[in-house]
Amino acid sequence: MAEQVAQSHDVTKLIERIQDIKIAMLTTADAEGGLHSRPMYTHKPEADGILWFFTEKDSAKIYEVRKDQHVNLGYSKPDDNLYVSISGTASIVTDQAKIKELWSEGLRAWFPKGPEDPNIALLKISIDRGEYWDQPSSVLVRAFGYVKAVATGERYQPTGDEHAKVTPS
Repeated sequence: MAEQVAQSHDVTKLIERIQDIKIAMLTTADAEGGLHSRPMYTHKPEADGILWFFTEKDSAKIYEVRKDQHVNLGYSKPDDNLYVSISGTASIVTDQAKIKELWSEGLRAWFPKGPEDPNIALLKISIDRGEYWDQPSSVLVRAFGYVKAVATGERYQPTGDEHAKVTPS
């Protein structure tokens, strides 16, 4: 039996799920076409599907994005059984006003010269599509699902279990 996956054009469903998950795994394609992932801190996801990340102008990810703007972001919150995958288009932004708008003092660990650091760039990622898996995380719900599966031989689908694909219009 094929899994039923909800389809949506409402990007806010993705944003709602990732707004409290600060670290994403950003995947780019390297010069040889291989995939390269690294953790990145998400700054203020915007309701319209724009995600912002601080980076260094001379980093490998900047070089990789210049070669191929297609990126993937993976978010997870295992304690809540929440997983999100986002495919997007990355662009490099060096606008000083936007850098100052998104700046927080915690970034000084990476950019000791502050928001005026000449090596700061922003990665702006526009969401092209995403998918999320949001399942009840209660131990009792999972235990019940296990018992039911063993007893009936069928997969348990708990109430509130959501799996959806989102493609912004």
